[in-house]
Amino acid sequence: MAYAATGLAVAPLSSFDLDSSKKMFFEISLAEWSLHNALFKKEMTNLDFPVMARKEFGVGVVEYVNQFFKDKAKDTTYLNELLMRCKDNGIKNHLIMIDGEGDLGSTTKAELDKAIDQHKQWVECAKYLGCATIRVNAAGKGTAEEVAKGAVEGLSRLGDFASTMGINVIVENHGGYSSNGKWLSGVMKQVNKKNVGTLPDFGNFCITRKQGSYDCAEEYDRYLGVQELMPFAKGVSAKSHDFDAQGNETHTDYVKMLKIVKKAKFKGYVGIEFEGGKIGEKEGIKLTKALLEKVGKMV
Repeated sequence: MAYAATGLAVAPLSSFDLDSSKKMFFEISLAEWSLHNALFKKEMTNLDFPVMARKEFGVGVVEYVNQFFKDKAKDTTYLNELLMRCKDNGIKNHLIMIDGEGDLGSTTKAELDKAIDQHKQWVECAKYLGCATIRVNAAGKGTAEEVAKGAVEGLSRLGDFASTMGINVIVENHGGYSSNGKWLSGVMKQVNKKNVGTLPDFGNFCITRKQGSYDCAEEYDRYLGVQELMPFAKGVSAKSHDFDAQGNETHTDYVKMLKIVKKAKFKGYVGIEFEGGKIGEKEGIKLTKALLEKVGKMV
């Protein structure tokens, strides 16, 4: 969610044949993180998000971020208000992104037990809101092998709980070991549960950062990473930062990336997740949506 990417030259969309009658192989959803600046500045609230998704952007499927209603997981009065706004605007609740509830790859039993328990309320919240999925992080402290072992246990146990409610638990490449496609796909193979999968993000492949800086010191190949994670994908996050004059995202070749997604026979939701700082959030969302609609009809 919060990781920048390096620049990449891409072919202009004008160089491709566009067939406006062709149908996209995926549906578009909107990730709430795309509006994180407005939310943090209190220019809008989580209750406003589904309304804005429909009225401002013409998107009918939404992905929430738990930190924007962190104390409301069990507040049925609040959740009913949210559901009413969704119903009034024809919104489908798809996913909740969960952060700050402990490391599901923890290498100590007490911490792992606590993290699993703290995530359970969000499984229940997702069920209440009619979501299909929660997105979690496979983080932990230790060696790659130690954290993988913890993540296999944590995801397996949480997955078992979530399966009783028909909820999926999916992991995003979100920094550290999880941004290594080979590592995360290896964890998925060991978990081996139908309701536990991945949320490949086009841009979150920074494994380590330079000391005292946000600049990336070690970055995994994003195309290889998405390819490795797609066999387990129950959603895709179309990260965007900046655009050129032709409407291309300047960090990721969307044609190349969506070909990888399509080749994996993915048919679900591709979520807009704008994270740029040079243009406004609303403009970034609209540009990402337009790019997905164009490329979705060409690949």
